[in-house]
Amino acid sequence: MSYQTLTCEKKEHVAIVSLLDLPGEPESVALLSNELSGLCAEMGWDEGIRVILLVVHEEALSMDSFPDAYIARTNEGGQETNFFHLAEPIAKLDKPVIAAIKGKAIGQGLELALACDIRIASETSLFGLPQIKSGLIPWDGGTQRLSRLVGQGKALEMMLTGEVLEAQEALRIGLVNRIFSPDKLMTAAMEMAKEMASKGPISLRYIKEATYKGMDMTLEQGLHLEADLYLLIHTTKDRTEGIRAFQQKRIPKFEGK
Repeated sequence: MSYQTLTCEKKEHVAIVSLLDLPGEPESVALLSNELSGLCAEMGWDEGIRVILLVVHEEALSMDSFPDAYIARTNEGGQETNFFHLAEPIAKLDKPVIAAIKGKAIGQGLELALACDIRIASETSLFGLPQIKSGLIPWDGGTQRLSRLVGQGKALEMMLTGEVLEAQEALRIGLVNRIFSPDKLMTAAMEMAKEMASKGPISLRYIKEATYKGMDMTLEQGLHLEADLYLLIHTTKDRTEGIRAFQQKRIPKFEGK
């Protein structure tokens, strides 16, 4: 299927999704929202995809001028139309998502990156949620996901001041997992995605489920969830394959079953 706002190709169980630079127009962002939602739905049921690599070229994630295109529209009757959500379709994926950020991740761009599981950035990347400077607040998950990732204190500081962080500081506070020089970023991101995709698909999903759901549970509840998922793994063919591969000293061939 062809898209106007993004591209998608599959390599060795990795779906490489690249966002294209967009003009600051409501129609373009609405189209991106629709196409991204549709693509995420397809990737969700595609058993050939085990890991998603979300690639951001240059300023595609920037969105830092706060045009009306990126917030809710108001019709003549004064009623707001739908928001153009970008983060939610990514956050709902039960497969690991790696964000490879080449340029800025500002405003809604950072909110999209926060919806990914791992963030790898260029040494020249910038990060921030400066909506406060335009009298707005983050609305695509930023207030919730940023504090869960870097802690409430730093998240509030970033959002209340609108400060923009350089890559080294983003790495220090845990906003990004790794940084590389621009020429090595994609190679490193793809290596991580392939390494991840070589693991058991069910294990990948269960780790995400246990981690994210456990954050909203008590420790005791989270431990029970972890134990339940661990026991379920033992009923799968992949677990049997893992044992055989270990005994035969070979690389396991997981099928996600």
